[in-house]
Amino acid sequence: MARKKELTTVADKLEQLEELQAIHSKIDAIHILKGELPIEVADLEDEIEGTNKRIAKVQGEINEAKEEIEHRKTLTKEAQSLITKYDKQLHNVKNNREFDALNKEIELQKLEIQLAEKKMKDANFTIENHQKQLDEIQKRLDSKEKDLELKKKELQNIIKDTEKEEQELNVKAKEVEVDVEEKFLLAFNRIRKTYKNGLAVVKVSRGACGGCFGYIPPQTQSEIRTKKTIMTCEHCGRIIAGVDDKDVYISEEEMA
Repeated sequence: MARKKELTTVADKLEQLEELQAIHSKIDAIHILKGELPIEVADLEDEIEGTNKRIAKVQGEINEAKEEIEHRKTLTKEAQSLITKYDKQLHNVKNNREFDALNKEIELQKLEIQLAEKKMKDANFTIENHQKQLDEIQKRLDSKEKDLELKKKELQNIIKDTEKEEQELNVKAKEVEVDVEEKFLLAFNRIRKTYKNGLAVVKVSRGACGGCFGYIPPQTQSEIRTKKTIMTCEHCGRIIAGVDDKDVYISEEEMA
């Protein structure tokens, strides 16, 4: 994107950087107003998604246990039917070999029934425990969903109140950035990312850097006031745009 205008003096460039900082500080203030809500909403959504997967897993295990019970019931009925069948055949056996074979089959089917009963007991135990677990997980899920609803509502209200202003500020920031010399814009963005408060351009206030509060010597303050060169704080590297007009300037001679 082509630049709209070329600034010739350092004072103009500093004024431009100050304007850009003021815009971004207003945008930062809106983000501070939102606070941790966007992160909290995203975290809750992830937790709810994970909880729903957990519920689906536990419910799946309950369903498998129920299927196991039905399967074992079917096997039990089949075994009982075979026992009845073999009992009738015992009355018509012709020799001991047939008698022993039928009795062996009857014993095998009785063992099958015992195994089925054990499996059904285990499955019922699984269902009971999993159902309790499911109830506890569902309670936690309900609580999380309520929290999410409240936080989303709170965030949406903030967005509703600030969305237009934030959009306008973002547009204004881009318009100013177009005119900022590339090396200064790169430095501005780099410094902003370095500090949580996003301050890249500051003034000297009460003899100290407005960003880190590091001491700025009077001679340096004099140079800053001339606005003949863009200076940075030797302590934190922030761009110093000037000295606060409310400050009473004290020369080195006066301090001596």
